[in-house]
Amino acid sequence: MSDFANRLIVWQKVHGRHDLPWQNTVDPYAIWVSEIMLQQTQVAAVIGYYGKFMQRFPNIATLANATQEEVLQYWSGLGYYSRARNLHNAATTIMDKHHGEFPQDFDTIQTLSGIGRSTAAAIASFAYNQTQTILDGNVKRVLARYFVIEGWPNSPKIERQLWALAEGLLPKQAIVNYTQGLMDLGATLCTRSKPKCGICPLNSDCEAYKQNRVPELPTPKPRTVIPEKSTTMLILLQGDEVMLEKRPPTGIWGGLWSFPEIETIDNNDYESLVHSRFDIVVHASTVFPTLSHTFSHFKLIIRPQVLNVHKMNHSVAAPGKIWLHINDAIGAAIPTPVRKILLSIKSKLITSSPSK
Repeated sequence: MSDFANRLIVWQKVHGRHDLPWQNTVDPYAIWVSEIMLQQTQVAAVIGYYGKFMQRFPNIATLANATQEEVLQYWSGLGYYSRARNLHNAATTIMDKHHGEFPQDFDTIQTLSGIGRSTAAAIASFAYNQTQTILDGNVKRVLARYFVIEGWPNSPKIERQLWALAEGLLPKQAIVNYTQGLMDLGATLCTRSKPKCGICPLNSDCEAYKQNRVPELPTPKPRTVIPEKSTTMLILLQGDEVMLEKRPPTGIWGGLWSFPEIETIDNNDYESLVHSRFDIVVHASTVFPTLSHTFSHFKLIIRPQVLNVHKMNHSVAAPGKIWLHINDAIGAAIPTPVRKILLSIKSKLITSSPSK
């Protein structure tokens, strides 16, 4: 066993994380759900969602038999919603093609929606004690510093180099402690900012630490200007109810409920637009400040336009549209910015309502 692996295993057994909700189990389903939730999301943000998700969908069959809309509802606010859709699709595949049993073969695991090589390795290691290599963002950072690997870790060339290094470090035993140790080291000591190098079990051989280059590694992603897009969201209010539209199944916020969106119009004649589009007579109401929401590849500037319904043709409650009480809408499968707007509207309604 390499000295790297040995020190990491010893450290993890004493100082690693042992009480996370998805630990201390070999249930591949529970491990799989946690690994998908942890993709691009911090542990602290995942814990609350994980508990509620597992309570509602305790096994593969329950998840597969649920509607995608309900799965998205329990994912609402966690972001990167394609993860939830992939999770649901993969559960259906497991029921249809694998008799409801999560596959053990490493290559087969990677054929499931949303599972790449590193995620498959984590599941195989924790659930089946297989010797497989993980390479998530935390591990890339640890290896880039330990070996002084220059270049953006997600570029194909550098990623291939990191995979080769990670494979060469694999121990022949204690793979669960080793794999968890890599994750724990990157999450708690070898962090992006303010790393705790002084208490790191690998500091005596870490080239970046010895060369005083820890802050500059791993090499940041080349800077690019993030483009901005804008949209106007129409908040149609009828008393305490609001209208939501179902978004297309793919793309940004795919499958979630949201406000109807239009391009911003110069004359602000939203009354005419809403009447022609929905056959609803509205009056312009409260002006809400704009808010922004940043995605991985662009920033969305949202202009909320609140409109009070004066008269409505009830046939507008057509497929793809729904009227919900604001409290129910807040708990539905909606994007985070929509929930922020609804909470603000609810607060204003409470403030403006006459006291009894």
